Formats: sequence, C-alpha cells, structure tokens
Amino acid sequence: MSGMVDASSWGAALVRISPYTFSAIGIAISIGVSVLGAAWGIYITGSSLIGAAIEAPRITSKNLISVIFCEAVAIYGVIVAIILQTKLESVPSSKMYDAESLRAGYAIFASGIIVGFANLVCGSVSSFSSSFLTSFGFWIPLSDRLRFSCRLCVGIIGSSCALSDAQNSTLFVKILVIEIFGSALGLFGVIVGIIMSAQATWPTK
Repeated sequence: MSGMVDASSWGAALVRISPYTFSAIGIAISIGVSVLGAAWGIYITGSSLIGAAIEAPRITSKNLISVIFCEAVAIYGVIVAIILQTKLESVPSSKMYDAESLRAGYAIFASGIIVGFANLVCGSVSSFSSSFLTSFGFWIPLSDRLRFSCRLCVGIIGSSCALSDAQNSTLFVKILVIEIFGSALGLFGVIVGIIMSAQATWPTK
C-alpha cells in the first residue's frame, strides 16, 4: 500500500493531465510571455525616445535600433514556439500516459517557461528603472545615469542610450555595444529551451 499514490493528491492529478495540455501551455507561454516582454520594453524605450527627441530631434532615427533589439525578444519566442510545435507527435490513446509521453509533455512545458520568462526579463526588467530615467533623466548627472544603465537590460539601456545621445552624440556607439550584450541574455534562455526540448521524444506506435 505504501507504493500506491493517493487518487486525491496533487501528484495523481498532475499525472492524469494530458501531456498535450502541458505542451500547449508551454508553447503559449513561450510566445505570449516573450511578446509581453518585448511590448513592455518597446513601450518604455519608445516613450524615452520620443521624450528625448523633443530636446534633440536628431536622435530619432538612429535610436530606433533600440526598439529593434526589444522586438528581437518577441522573435526569440516565435522561433522557439515553432520549434516546440514541431515536437508534437500523435500517440495512441493506450500510450497517452506512459512515462515517455509525460516526459515529452513536461519537457516542452519547461522549455516554454524557460524561454518565455527569460525573454520577459530580457525585454522588460527595465520598466521600473526606465520610467525613473525618463522622468528624472535630465536631472541625474550623466556619469551616474550611465553607471545605473549598465546594470540592467535591453529596455533600460535603449532608454538610457536615447537620453545620453540627446546630450552627447559620441556616447551612442559605446552604449549600443552594452545594449547588444544585454539583448544576448534572451539567447541564453533560447539555447537552454532548445536543449530541453530535445528530450521531448514520444513513444512509437
């Protein structure tokens, strides 16, 4: 009796959920949360860009690259969602709840969570700090603002790039290099997610 699982426990409930349900949720999180992070980053970066462009209209065109970096976060989610979708295979109902089927569903689910939330943080960790800089950026000494921006991610760096470029155009390329490294953080989640999705092997018919 000790080896039996209580039918009313959470463990028994999770085991009886279709692995296709976990897979679908993982794919939805991968694309949905990634787009949320990208939208949040574009919103904050775009607001800073428009605000700074009032004082220095020349920065508008070249600082659009910061918006493109935020958009790349959503593209990561789309790519991984497509890859995860190709991992789905049809299995007989008799093997639906086999250990191999459950492992495949959990692998796709975990992969989607990793990619989605990695891209969320990559794109939108900046929201609080970027709002702070947008509101008070021109009152903070430039050196303090740059030190602050180096600690965060794509959105805040893009926001800081626009604000700094408005004051000193020679800083644009230097901050852009930092922004490139910040956008690479989302790739870490993509790489780990793809590796985890490789474990999604469904039982043969």
